[in-house]
Parts: sequence; C-alpha cells; structure tokens
Amino acid sequence: MATAKTGSFYLTETVTIPGLTGAGQRRMGTIDLGAYVNVATGQAVAVESVDFIIQQGDTYSQRLAGFLAGDGSISMQLTDLNTGNNFVRADNHSLIASGALNVDDSANLGTETVDFYPDNFGPAALSEAYMVVNDSLYLTVGIDGNAVQTDALHITVRIKARIVKLSNKDFVAIAIQSTASDN
Repeated sequence: MATAKTGSFYLTETVTIPGLTGAGQRRMGTIDLGAYVNVATGQAVAVESVDFIIQQGDTYSQRLAGFLAGDGSISMQLTDLNTGNNFVRADNHSLIASGALNVDDSANLGTETVDFYPDNFGPAALSEAYMVVNDSLYLTVGIDGNAVQTDALHITVRIKARIVKLSNKDFVAIAIQSTASDN
C-alpha cells in the first residue's frame, strides 16, 4: 500500500515539433524524477492525472486550422521507459497516458482521442495512481498524415503527481514490472 509523503504537485515538459516537419516524425522530451524517487527508502512518484496541451508558433495559438498542412493527427505518449522516439502499443506496461488530436483541416474540425489517465496495470491496492519507480518520464510526440504548417507545434504534458512511500515488496514488484515491460 502506498502512503502519501506530499500533497499533489505538477510537473511539465514541452516538446517542440519544428515548422514544416514531415509526417511520420517523432520527438521526445525527458522529465527528471531523480530528486523524487529513492530506491533505498521505497520512495516513488504517484501519477494522479495527465493532460496534454497543443499550441502553435510564437503566439501559442490553439487554432486547429493552422496545425497541419492537411488532414492528419498529432499523437502523444507519456512513458516511464525510454522508447527512443517510438510509440508503444497500448498494452505496454510502461505507458502512463496517451492521446491524439485528429485534424480534419478542410473542415477546421478536430477530434481528440484519449485513453484513461493514468493507465494502470498494477494491483488493486496501488490502483489509485500510476506508480513510477524510475528516475525519468518520457514524452513522445509525433505527427502523421500531413506535415506541420510553417509555425512550430509545442506539445506540453502537465502531470499531477505526489511522492509516496511504498513497502519494499510493492517497490520491488513495480520495479520488476517496469523494467520487464513488453515493447
């Protein structure tokens, strides 16, 4: 069972996809958790919720029609293992949260697809949040279908988290599950 050591706080990371970047490209950003995770004391980070925000250019506009050069999608994944700029399948245990914005450029219409935030494959006693025992989180973003318009896209992840103390048994179980994740 996890015992909270802090109240909730927020972590953020932004990945920028430069203007005119072609379809199929991926970029990744890293969030350092080294100050929060401590193996010796069983201290971990509990991810309570995740939000993704997409903005464009130097004005940080959220006008959908200017995001891509045509129909396409902007996808995001937050994981606790380095995937090397690749997306992971939805049953991968390192996946914390993911989402996509599908863009119908000609109709100036966007459809957001999101999964459960956060994903949790853990035991019921730890299911109130996604427990992270690794020292980094990774935000991977990508575009498909059409290139980015002239202005860059800025994709930000906003993570609500808290520091928790895990029993030795739970810490080891999560660490084993985390490092043995299927790709």
